[in-house]
Amino acid sequence: MTRREFITVLGSAATAPSMFRPRSASVQPPAMPVIGFLSSRGLGDSANVLGEFHRGLSEAGLIAGQNAAIEYRWAEGRYERLPGLAADLVLLSQKVAG
Repeated sequence: MTRREFITVLGSAATAPSMFRPRSASVQPPAMPVIGFLSSRGLGDSANVLGEFHRGLSEAGLIAGQNAAIEYRWAEGRYERLPGLAADLVLLSQKVAG
C-alpha cells in the first residue's frame, strides 16, 4: 500500500462515522429570537403602542409565542428605573445568545 492510498483510507475511516449518523441529530432548530420591549409607561397606558408594536412584528413575520419571544419591562412612570430595566434586558439577551 502506498502512502497516498494509506492517507485516503485513513481519511475515509475518519469521516465514516458521520456518514452513518442521522442528519437530524446534528442539526439544531434555529433559536427563537427574544425581543425586548422597554417602556417608561405602565402596561395599562400602552395598549395602543403594544397593538402597533405587535402589528409591526407581524408584518416582519414574527408572532409572539410562535416564532418570537417578547420580554416586557415597564418603568410605570418611574424614569429612574429605566437603566436597571434596560440592564435586565441586556443580561437576558446575553443568556439567550450564549
